[in-house]
Amino acid sequence: MAGLRGKTIFITGATRGIGREIALRCARDRANIVVTGKTSEPHPKLSGTIHSVAREIEAAGGAALAIQLDVRDADAVAVAVKQAADTFGGLDCLVNNASTISLTGTLDTPVKRLDLMLGVNLRGTFVCSQACIPHLKKAANPHILTLSPPLKMSPRWFKDHVAYTVAKYGMSMCTLGMSEELRAYGIAVNSLWPRTTIATAAIEVNFPEAILKASRWPAIMADAAYAILNRDSRGATGNFYIDETVLREEGVTKFDHYAVTPGARLYTDLFLD
Repeated sequence: MAGLRGKTIFITGATRGIGREIALRCARDRANIVVTGKTSEPHPKLSGTIHSVAREIEAAGGAALAIQLDVRDADAVAVAVKQAADTFGGLDCLVNNASTISLTGTLDTPVKRLDLMLGVNLRGTFVCSQACIPHLKKAANPHILTLSPPLKMSPRWFKDHVAYTVAKYGMSMCTLGMSEELRAYGIAVNSLWPRTTIATAAIEVNFPEAILKASRWPAIMADAAYAILNRDSRGATGNFYIDETVLREEGVTKFDHYAVTPGARLYTDLFLD
């Protein structure tokens, strides 16, 4: 791999979980990481702020720019992207990681929760991509990587949480459309999804403890994202990647170190058969 040294990666929702792990993985190559998220002050129940992650990035060898950001705010996104490009002299990659979840049926999903999921997941992905594209057009190997699932129009994935599925599939539909729209510019647009559940706050809150123990650590998603961002943007676009498959393509054969409980039977993530 050529590596990401000197590349500028704009990551949404980077204060914890998968976003933070991707930031730290890229930082080890001495990349420039734009850490965005809503948490700028310590949260009583959630670990990590944009500033604490920025310090971790610098300790890992990267350069960091921390920006408090609500991805639903198009004006704020435009300002953040300009600040990032001005600070580091351009943008090379966007990672659309910010997402919110509610695994609730139609009658149990308040409209405010629906608006939040559509706003963060779908609108946030669209708005951030839109703001970054003019800068990505100038990059040598530009990528947009969105953390969203393969598109499978099966009632199985809609019936129990239609609002969440629509919001996540909206992110994937951005990948589907923008990959073709931006192909001529050499901008890779892909999605990445885990084969198993990943041990994050979302799993801790929304799933039983047994599923958390049957999950993998966020490092597997970070390693897969790193591999994708190093691929030739003109030859790797329009894909709905699965983390384990990506790493097997890179020659990885052992995965036990990613498991929360090594040797345990893993829990397959949503949207995968």
